[in-house]
Amino acid sequence: MADSLSFNKIAGAALATGLLIFGLQNLGAILFEKTPPATPGDKIAIAESEGGAPAPADVPPDWGTVLPTADVAAGQAITAKCSSCHMFDPAGTNGTGPGLYGVVGRKPASHPGYAYDQPMTDFSAKNPVWTYDLLYQFLKSPQGFIPGVKMTFVGLPQPQDRINVIAYLHTLGSTLPVPAPAPAKPAAAAATNAAAASNSAASNAAAPAANSAKS
Repeated sequence: MADSLSFNKIAGAALATGLLIFGLQNLGAILFEKTPPATPGDKIAIAESEGGAPAPADVPPDWGTVLPTADVAAGQAITAKCSSCHMFDPAGTNGTGPGLYGVVGRKPASHPGYAYDQPMTDFSAKNPVWTYDLLYQFLKSPQGFIPGVKMTFVGLPQPQDRINVIAYLHTLGSTLPVPAPAPAKPAAAAATNAAAASNSAASNAAAPAANSAKS
């Protein structure tokens, strides 16, 4: 008899616990019911990040304009990093690389006593002299400009550094004259003329008014 009462008590307790848990779940669902809004909230538009403006093309400058104003001393200082391979003396002494005195205007791969590699020899066959433009592009990345050349110098990425170095090399027995500055572009000249015409028209319009005020 006692066993039956104990079983009934345990079963009743388990049933009451189950009912309590079920009731709490339903009560929580009622209290915290989520109803989606009729209209969605404000959307925050996130604009895609635009890439930076493309870098301007690294093209040779107007040598007639930049060479006279280049910093020759700065160019000489930069060539200090070249002195382990190249000499700059008037005797044209060769080192690991050819002597660079008089290189501006000289035919590529032509310095006496130096054994040039095949890529530089092939380059010489297509280019009669080291022009300012060719030096500008070569100094940026020797192996990029002449693939396979044995010169291991990584190059000068900054345009002004190359301009200054070329200006310094030009002082070392160069046979290539500095060209005259390029003439102004037609578009720039037209803009200048238009501005002048506008100023002239404004002056002419103001003159009668001024004379009328005086009278």
